[in-house]
Amino acid sequence: MAAAQTVTVEGHRVQLTNLDKVLYPATGTTKGEVLQYYAQVAPVLLPHARQRPATRKRWPNGVEGQVFFQKNADASTPSWVRTRRIRHKSSTNDYVLVNDLATLTWLGQTATLEIHVPQWQFGRTGAAHPPDRLVLDLDPGPGVGLAECAQVARWARAVLTGMGLDPLPVTSGSKGIHLYAALDASGNAGTGGVGSADQVSAVAHELARYLEAEHPDLVVSDMKKSLRQGRVLVDWSQNNGNKTTIAPYSLRGRDHPTVAAPRTWEELDDPDLRHLTYPEVLERVERDGDLLAGLTAGHLAQLEPTPEHMARFERLEVYRAKRDPEKTPEPFGAAEPGAAPGAAPDDSDDDGDGDGDERPTFVIQEHHARRLHWDFRLEHEGVLVSWALPKGEPADPRQNHLAVQTEDHPLEYGGFEGTIPKGEYGAGEVTIWDAGTYDLEKWREGKEVIVTLHSERRGSRRLALIHTGGSDEAGWLIHRTKEQPAGAAGPDAVDAGAGTAVQENPGSPAVDVPLRPMLATLADAGEERALAADGHDGRPAWAFEMKWDGFRTLAVVEAGDGAGDEAGDEAGDGAGEGGRAGRRVRLVSRTGQDMTGTYPELQVLAGQVGDDLPVVLDGEIVALDDSGRPRFRLLQQRANIQRAADVAAARAKVAVDLMVFDVLQVGARTLVREPYDARRKVLEDVLAARAPVHLPPAFDGDLDAAMRTSRRLGLEGVVAKRRDAAYSDRRSRQWLKLKHSSAQEVVVVGWRPLHAGTHREDDHRAGSLLLAVPVDGELRYAGKVGTGFTEADRRAVAQRLHALARKTPPVEGVPRPEARHARWVTPRLVGEVEMAEWTGDPAQDPDARLRQPSWRGWREDKTPDDVVVER
Repeated sequence: MAAAQTVTVEGHRVQLTNLDKVLYPATGTTKGEVLQYYAQVAPVLLPHARQRPATRKRWPNGVEGQVFFQKNADASTPSWVRTRRIRHKSSTNDYVLVNDLATLTWLGQTATLEIHVPQWQFGRTGAAHPPDRLVLDLDPGPGVGLAECAQVARWARAVLTGMGLDPLPVTSGSKGIHLYAALDASGNAGTGGVGSADQVSAVAHELARYLEAEHPDLVVSDMKKSLRQGRVLVDWSQNNGNKTTIAPYSLRGRDHPTVAAPRTWEELDDPDLRHLTYPEVLERVERDGDLLAGLTAGHLAQLEPTPEHMARFERLEVYRAKRDPEKTPEPFGAAEPGAAPGAAPDDSDDDGDGDGDERPTFVIQEHHARRLHWDFRLEHEGVLVSWALPKGEPADPRQNHLAVQTEDHPLEYGGFEGTIPKGEYGAGEVTIWDAGTYDLEKWREGKEVIVTLHSERRGSRRLALIHTGGSDEAGWLIHRTKEQPAGAAGPDAVDAGAGTAVQENPGSPAVDVPLRPMLATLADAGEERALAADGHDGRPAWAFEMKWDGFRTLAVVEAGDGAGDEAGDEAGDGAGEGGRAGRRVRLVSRTGQDMTGTYPELQVLAGQVGDDLPVVLDGEIVALDDSGRPRFRLLQQRANIQRAADVAAARAKVAVDLMVFDVLQVGARTLVREPYDARRKVLEDVLAARAPVHLPPAFDGDLDAAMRTSRRLGLEGVVAKRRDAAYSDRRSRQWLKLKHSSAQEVVVVGWRPLHAGTHREDDHRAGSLLLAVPVDGELRYAGKVGTGFTEADRRAVAQRLHALARKTPPVEGVPRPEARHARWVTPRLVGEVEMAEWTGDPAQDPDARLRQPSWRGWREDKTPDDVVVER
């Protein structure tokens, strides 16, 4: 191999290695020749890639080796390479901007052959512009080739020209032809002007349908492969803001070093039309220049510092002056075009149209800074105009809350959740409390704003912001108007910041029942087949209940001593309901932890049971999403909280319900030794459940119906319970669980930083957790999990595990690559992962590992002794 050499490109040092490595074996083309090509073609390539978030395809071992598809700028990215951040639904990626020759050279050094970009650009200030070009990908199916693509291109050209567009062809270097047409900075997408990505996609889709209708023997607009034999697919979907197309002049990772090459329309008439290799493209560029030069003319005006763009930039000067992008995760870049604050864009490559809602957006963020408050932000004139609400959004028209106007924020802040580091401006945890769109009724700058908010989470409501007058420009009041839209959310739905103190229960009389809930065992194949069998009396031997995705609890309803009554009354529907004053509800976890203060809304249970006290119930605390399905990740936001203010804040964001499925004691009668059927009858007699308390039905002997219902409801499975079995405080095979997907409780024994081996926030964010399970009384290493975490999760996990740090690993057998850079912890905490399967039997194979685990959350209700291997 040739020796490494360091070159200076546009003032930046780039180390070049393995220049004689062959990347295209069929032609012997080396990495050095690839770098030379990109250096020569840069003047015409860069205008078509500049300011666009690039995804890259790398072939480090040549095109016959493995390909790596890369979006994110990782730790190896030079600091001088420009990037822009995009927040997707499930991730946040820093995309490289291919703006200069130095960046293009670095990409060549990393064996990046293909550069893919969307049809839109970032502006100079970081704002995402609408699409500046339309693209049609003419993709030949089996039995057709470039000649047929050229024919379809000519038909499409006639239509596009009639729309006022000037299409330009590019042979893709792979199979087909791309048609590009510049969109100018005025008008609408249907007449050659700029529209949203959804609008441009809709126009392209309609054009594809038209071509298919006019030429059904050769054109298809449907993506189904079964329809593409002998036809050309007019792929319109690459106009979606989430999709990308190979950049003009980019190499392709094919057998030969072909290029996405601009062509003339005359060339498309050549019956021997073929794809061009990079030496041919260099000759053409030297002779003809950039045949796509007209493609960049339409969008240049958008990048100029117009008065409108400069006004938006100046409005964010205060925001940027208060923050250092190297020290805070708060956004300084831009979201994808058309993305609403609080609704992060999707990074998937699936087809699909947006909802077309063009109304401005709002977001309310819960901000645990030095003092808890809520940040109310309205999209207006290209920024988020912002107010801090110390007491949150008012729920009662008779009350006004203070609103302090703060600096304008960039639009992408509407999707921000995370931890602002200590010592930085606004340090603390930020989460989204509500988000959606709004209708603007009045905006008198500096005086009055009236809006109607629309939110899937908390409904619609009409609010007014009124400046208090005087010299204090920041002083406002926020008011919930008497006039509300039809179907407006009630006060309970929008009571941000209106939480009240919840007192801890000082203790209660002992209850003569097991204080550990009965646990189920995962059914094996033989047990599953036997579950439908009848018992000795000819009746079904098993009853089936839904498996709820939450925290187990024993709920004890007992006589109160004042403190419990107050907690119930503060819950809003309390112990005084139905003449049940003087009662309280005590909630005890599987590990004996008192959870009473954590879930004050469940005090309503005190008014839903009979007169004989105490009553001890077994159930599951769950958090339901907007569709009424339990979400364990949502419940994590309510877990392990005791301080009254923290409970109130968490409750304002996430409500909980209680699913009751067993009874252990009523008055002096202990039921634990009685069979399931007897306990179930007592439960139905004693509990008059009303939301948020529920008594789910049981299925009598019909496992198939129970499993179908579980799937339809989006639940994780079913629990089968022997009808003649007593209650036990141990894990038993009298209760069997059947799951749709595999999950495993795990003990956390260590963690690895997100950027292990670098100096970038090594101790601030967890990249992965190292896991173990108990086997024969000893912990055995089970692998690591690095997916399923949000950005906020990674910071919170690292912070929590710091307190359990130890110097040596608590388990043996951790592979050296996974042990490297590990931070070991005392094995006290239990979590849960979803997984594909075990690679072997952990009881027999010490090298058995969790396959494809994904983090679900902490099991606050479990200890390491409770964990069993789910085979």
